[in-house]
Amino acid sequence: MRATSTRTSPASPTPSTARIRSTPRDAGLQRTGPPVRWRLQSRGMAVTSAKRNSPLWAPDRRAATVGLLLLVTLAAFEAMGVSTAIPTLVRDLRGEALYAWVFTMMLATQVVGNVVSGRVSDRRGPAPMLVLGPVLFALGLVVAGTAGSMTQLLIGRALQGFGGGAQIVALYVMIAMVFPDRDQPAVFGALAAGWVVPSMIGPTAAGLLTQYLSWRWIFLGLAPLVLLGWVLILAVLRRLPPFEPQPSSPHRGLTPAAIAAAVGLAALSWAGDHRDLVGILVALAGFAALLPAVLVLLPRGTLLFRRGLPSVVLARGLMSAAFIGSEAFLPLVLQQVHGLTPAVAGVPLTFAAVGWWLGSWWQARFPDVSRALVMRWGFLIIMFALALVTLVAPSWGPAWLAAPAWAISGLGMGLATACTSVLVLRLSPPSDRGFNSSALQLSDLIGQSVSICLGGVLVALLGPTAGWAPLNLLLIAVCLLGAWPISRRA
Repeated sequence: MRATSTRTSPASPTPSTARIRSTPRDAGLQRTGPPVRWRLQSRGMAVTSAKRNSPLWAPDRRAATVGLLLLVTLAAFEAMGVSTAIPTLVRDLRGEALYAWVFTMMLATQVVGNVVSGRVSDRRGPAPMLVLGPVLFALGLVVAGTAGSMTQLLIGRALQGFGGGAQIVALYVMIAMVFPDRDQPAVFGALAAGWVVPSMIGPTAAGLLTQYLSWRWIFLGLAPLVLLGWVLILAVLRRLPPFEPQPSSPHRGLTPAAIAAAVGLAALSWAGDHRDLVGILVALAGFAALLPAVLVLLPRGTLLFRRGLPSVVLARGLMSAAFIGSEAFLPLVLQQVHGLTPAVAGVPLTFAAVGWWLGSWWQARFPDVSRALVMRWGFLIIMFALALVTLVAPSWGPAWLAAPAWAISGLGMGLATACTSVLVLRLSPPSDRGFNSSALQLSDLIGQSVSICLGGVLVALLGPTAGWAPLNLLLIAVCLLGAWPISRRA
């Protein structure tokens, strides 16, 4: 009964969180003797019975769940669809010289949105950025969808980036306030499911819209649905308890660091599409701007593998680097080395989305298993998938192996990424949830940007086969680093 009483009042999260953390579930199940283990399991059974009645769809959480899923799913549709339509819209607007900036602009402003939202959420709660973020994202869709020039398109992409970056960090803070610790794995499992359908049908639907109607409808068709998700989130915000600012750790220099990080990541993104000497020089300049910013924007000790939260944030960047860094060049290898069509070369990415959802679903089914242990297995599964998919690199390699190998990689990512999200919220005091959630997103972006940039240089210098294979070997080493010293310290 005591465990149940700590979970039936999501409107007052602080006592619940404090009581759960006073007996850390993962540590207790692994390290204590039989009497304590029996008590924790008994509490877990009580909580499970309550969860059957009110998991994600209880009356007091239903609007939050629907709003979260709708905003994430629509952002996924936008991400999957725009990539398909970019060549056509750039040609229509006569902006071929600015092709890379369609992605770079959104990435840069997303970084700033992450940081600003984290700071505002810690000072005033998630409400301000959940009010502003979706509106800016929807406005960006309208601006981009009605663009008559590349300048207007880039302004729309900048609004989308800032709004999307702001809303995802504020959503994390809201999850910590609405859903008790034990339900959070299920929340992140549901958010992963929001990417499955867009990954499967998003590119095809965007291609049909572009071919038979107009690329503009990829943007304009999503805007009203984003506003619907915003209305549902507003209903949740009205039911949250009044936000009470708490003493927080001093985080100075966040704004200039965010700008430096945005410039650095934009430079890396641009360099990844310009695989020549100029691209290498731009990449070096990006690293020079990024490194000092990272020391400010990530928890202290992240680059030193410090135990606890810093290692969790670092783990997120490493797994993102391993997965996205290899995936970015997989379709290229399948097309240039094996002669597959673009549509067939994209099939492994769809398999990965399904595997990602399965991994997230599985970890949500076992909330009492150590999150660090599940994260370690996620890294090992990604490592195995990278070794398997590397066999596709040579011309004599089996091209069909890419689909099952990348489905396995998605499975590992589903396990590992959900665990990092849960651990960051569990290890964050209420006064730093925004900062730490922002750091998690930034670690994700930094990891994939650095990995793609490095892969671009290798592929440009050595070719698809000779460049991609050593990249995968390096990423396997990254997974080993994440599986043992990093996961154990998390």
